[in-house]
Amino acid sequence: MTIRRRTTIAAAPVAGAARARSARGTSLAAALVTVLAAGCGSTVAATGTPASPPAEIRPPLAGSLTVPGGTSWAVVDMGGSSATNENFWQLLARPAGTAKWTLATPPGVADNGGLVAASLGGPALVTGFNPSQDLKFSPLATSRDSGARWTPGLLPAGLAAAPSALAAGPGGRLIALTNRGLAETSAPGRTGWTRLASLASLAATPAGRSCGLKSLTAAAFSLSGMPLLAGECASPGVAGIFAYSGGSWHQAGPALPAALAYRRVSVLRLTTARRRTVALLTAAAPGGGASLAAAWASAGGRWALSAPLPLGGARVLSTATGTAAGELSARAASAASPGPVSAAGIVLSTGRAETIADPAGNWQQLPALPAHAAALVLGPGQQISVLAPSGSILTSWRLTRARTHAVIWTKTQVLRVPVPYGSSS
Repeated sequence: MTIRRRTTIAAAPVAGAARARSARGTSLAAALVTVLAAGCGSTVAATGTPASPPAEIRPPLAGSLTVPGGTSWAVVDMGGSSATNENFWQLLARPAGTAKWTLATPPGVADNGGLVAASLGGPALVTGFNPSQDLKFSPLATSRDSGARWTPGLLPAGLAAAPSALAAGPGGRLIALTNRGLAETSAPGRTGWTRLASLASLAATPAGRSCGLKSLTAAAFSLSGMPLLAGECASPGVAGIFAYSGGSWHQAGPALPAALAYRRVSVLRLTTARRRTVALLTAAAPGGGASLAAAWASAGGRWALSAPLPLGGARVLSTATGTAAGELSARAASAASPGPVSAAGIVLSTGRAETIADPAGNWQQLPALPAHAAALVLGPGQQISVLAPSGSILTSWRLTRARTHAVIWTKTQVLRVPVPYGSSS
């Protein structure tokens, strides 16, 4: 498979465009200069005092998203040590109807700080670069053909390091969480962003006070198009998901069961696709230990919560949302849940992965993961895959049933990614 060469620029595009080593990288970097000039002249309507984000919650950037009937996307960290800026985050795409992954990382911008992405539906995606080194703002890029071509954009601030820091809604509206605790909103293709909220302003509302809001960790749009913000609550027994309607913010998260009444809850990921909004929540116990739960919201805003999954001291390394979850429960596949199932999954630091597709079902532990497994991919259909990066080599594995009827991981693809070692020094 031929992979196009990608140029990585260590500093801001203004300085880096002259050092670009490919025509595509140079053109995107130059386009970002134009967008930056326009974006810095935009006006922002402040609704609260900017706040430095607390550092307690760090949702993992690695993860995947499969759009029903569309492209599967994955974000993984490849290369070498992040301490020496030898790590390079990569965006992978597997278009609908195909079996192979292709490199889709937009060229021309340093990606050592990480990537976040939001689906625009079908083969369309908007992705943003987290700041690193001398880059103080976040370039954006939009593709409508599964990453073959990209149109540049800009957030004249730094994106928060969270997988749901960027959200796309009806009409292509965007929400971006910044690393200064702000939520900005814009429409695609526009260089002007306006303030939706800040950590301080949201924490001062009645809904924010009841949660004891400590940080913003996720953004999304509801199925009806309402902006959603989510974060970490200091108050126990409250899930901090907030919806903006009628000119104010109100609590929109699920009511928590008695088992989580004394636990502090944080939102790791928030995603809306087709008929459901899916949230992944962590719940920390007062004496230590944590569990994870998945929650699904219907078009009417009603939430259904899964049983908690004890983490046993393990860290969540990546998250996934999609359409598969192993052997789905009868309820999930029945007429009571028409259309594609909205499944969720995680990869843990213990080398195991868990999936769930229905609040009435159970978490399903998958077979022991292959070495270096970093991203679980759910879908299309019942397909479950993992991506395992090691240096500049990316290996794709798929869950299959062997002749012995055992469920095993089968290698399906080995992709050599042109990691530009030394370009960020």
